[in-house]
Amino acid sequence: MLFNSYVYLLWFLPVALLVYFLLGRRARWSVVWLVLASLFFYGFWNPHYLPLIVSSIAANFGISLLLRRFPARRMPLLSIGVGGNLTLLGVFKYADFFLDSTAGITGAAPPVLHIVLPLGISFFTFTQIAYLVDVSRGMAKEPSLANYALFVTFFPHLLAGPILHHSEMMPQFASASNKRPHAPHRAAGLFLLAIGLVKKVFLADQLAPLADAGFAQPEQLSLLGAWLAVLAYTLQIYFDFSGYTDMALGAALLFNIRMPPNFDSPYRARNLRDFWLRWHMTLSRFLRDYLYVPLGGNRHGWARTARNVLITFSLGGLWHGAAWTFVVWGMLHGLGVVAVRLWGRTGVRLPYGLAWGLTFLFVMVTWVFFRARTMADALAMLRAMVGLAQAPFRVSDLLALDTSAAISAVVVVAALAIVAAGKNSNALVATFKPDWRTALFTGSALVLAVLQFARVSPFLYFNF
Repeated sequence: MLFNSYVYLLWFLPVALLVYFLLGRRARWSVVWLVLASLFFYGFWNPHYLPLIVSSIAANFGISLLLRRFPARRMPLLSIGVGGNLTLLGVFKYADFFLDSTAGITGAAPPVLHIVLPLGISFFTFTQIAYLVDVSRGMAKEPSLANYALFVTFFPHLLAGPILHHSEMMPQFASASNKRPHAPHRAAGLFLLAIGLVKKVFLADQLAPLADAGFAQPEQLSLLGAWLAVLAYTLQIYFDFSGYTDMALGAALLFNIRMPPNFDSPYRARNLRDFWLRWHMTLSRFLRDYLYVPLGGNRHGWARTARNVLITFSLGGLWHGAAWTFVVWGMLHGLGVVAVRLWGRTGVRLPYGLAWGLTFLFVMVTWVFFRARTMADALAMLRAMVGLAQAPFRVSDLLALDTSAAISAVVVVAALAIVAAGKNSNALVATFKPDWRTALFTGSALVLAVLQFARVSPFLYFNF
């Protein structure tokens, strides 16, 4: 079920809210209701994968109980739990990738499995791995299966994050006061939901035609066309993913649940380390706490630190998708972070404008590998960006844009202005006051966005 659809906004979300608060005095039943509603939300698209997520929740909860009861068997049990989650992810997400890669080495024709990727599997798998690790460390303990199931399935975050941590969510799910309506939360939640809809419908979806057309045939692009396509995708993926996150956080706030922010104006970062503190923040937190630190972090000298950074970013790239383009994207960011660390040792600070420009340029160029269908397409796009493609630079390119592309070009300018100077949604909600201005914006945005739902499109991160 899409956030930007009639069935979600006009039916599912209002019914889920109404029943949740009607059951509020029976706190346990309100939690059970949200679990059932979340499973319905997940199965609405393809009910065949409901047994998969239900089995995953039951298995992980069972292993968490065993970890608490048999602490002496902590490592074998944790290995079974983490291994089982990674196997599940590997089969459904990476089987064809590994078979194709093996065939490329051996020359043998690979069997093609064509396994359909279950929605949200990367997110609910990482959420449960983190929980098992923390249970094994004595940092987590959840005796209620209903609360644990809600922690995993809570529909606002289920399909594309944020990646939740038990310590920030379990107390909220157990709180009796959260089961009662709270008008300021409803107002702020609707406001945040409206911001997310505007980002998705009026920015990301309007940028999509330029990005899609460019990446469909990168070898035929002129220099101008290549840069315009890459810039459009750079802005599209931010507004699409951060729009989803805003809608997720807004929906959660309607239920009096505060989820962690996932974006903090990442395109204003002045270096790559700063960028990853602002972009997909909950994934960065997960990779730091459950991969980089266990590998040794920065505790064993410069060479080991650089190795740990490269491993973390490479695996983070692979998490996004089963293709070498994602691995290369992750490795490039890892190398960039290592370079930033090296530069920091010189003690030289670049002027703000130069530091920002270099960072934004690096991020934009590396998005080419993230978006391209194949490595060949990525290299073709890069050649076009340096003027080596077949199509020469022509001023007439600007005049040959069709109507939809022209609109997209105008949106590019507006989107750049927003990421450069506008307040982000975190700041807007932090200073939110329910008055006629915010009510007018919220109502207008919701109505105008709903009128655009005839051209509804999935969120980009549903692919990951």
